[in-house]
Amino acid sequence: MAALLLGAVLLVAQLQLVPSRPAAAGAEPGPQELVRKAATLQDQGPDGAAPNGSAQQLPQTIIIGVRKGGTRALLEMLSLHPDVAAAENEVHFFDWEEHYSQGLGWYLSQMPLSVPHQLTVEKTPAYFTSPKVPERVHSMNPAIRLLLILRDPSERVLSDYTQVLYNHMQKRKPYPSIEEFLVRDGRLNVDYKALNRSLYHVHMRTWLRYFPRRHIHIVDGDRLIRDPFPEIQKVERFLRLSPQINASNFYFNKTKGFYCLRDSGRDRCLHESKGRAHPQVDPKLLHKLHEYFHEPNKKFFELVGRTFDWH
Repeated sequence: MAALLLGAVLLVAQLQLVPSRPAAAGAEPGPQELVRKAATLQDQGPDGAAPNGSAQQLPQTIIIGVRKGGTRALLEMLSLHPDVAAAENEVHFFDWEEHYSQGLGWYLSQMPLSVPHQLTVEKTPAYFTSPKVPERVHSMNPAIRLLLILRDPSERVLSDYTQVLYNHMQKRKPYPSIEEFLVRDGRLNVDYKALNRSLYHVHMRTWLRYFPRRHIHIVDGDRLIRDPFPEIQKVERFLRLSPQINASNFYFNKTKGFYCLRDSGRDRCLHESKGRAHPQVDPKLLHKLHEYFHEPNKKFFELVGRTFDWH
């Protein structure tokens, strides 16, 4: 058994990141099959059977973004479903070279144990805006189902800034005001990275070069905040999960000002870093921000065949 396990691990370590296709009769198994076999071998007991049939699996679903769009909330809500096994941390496999160079075997090792009927899901918000990621995900699994959660681009910019601001405040480091980032020479600073992350149509075009629109479900992040249950129902249908999440799984926490989760009688809310108040922005500058995103938003609506209630 030890020799068999060692051989499987070495085989995984040598995997190349190539498209995974169903193996034809007599054909060599693809990366997904080899990695899954190695995980099962690693988890086997002395009688050759894996406890409860559990193993680490490559994700069949990835939450690809967007940053500050509500990815953590979406993952936590989706984790209420008994048929979902979620990776706890952002893996950054496809966008960080030091991770990607270690191959699918390393990626697999970051996944939770799951039983055969469960969907494994991971979320890394930076995937959506990284131009090299779509091709890499497609090479792993062209049939994968992708979840993209978006919110009003202007609000996303403010949330982006707020997160970095608080990170600096916690380290007692000074940080410029948002006006210093948004304005340059009296004009909107279009080189500000947070603005670029909100140009959804630019990044979506890259993903649509590799995946058909039906493989990407867009979650309305603004609606998820206001009324999460209908949005989660749509996600269940997209992932072909049985309807297990109920309205009773959500309750509004007046102290925090957003919805929290109730699972088997246990209440839990998102981390205190979520839902922070945005900085006050001059109304004229906010108007410039809304004007800037008007045309990009129209392009995005046309691209996905759907409109959103954004400024």
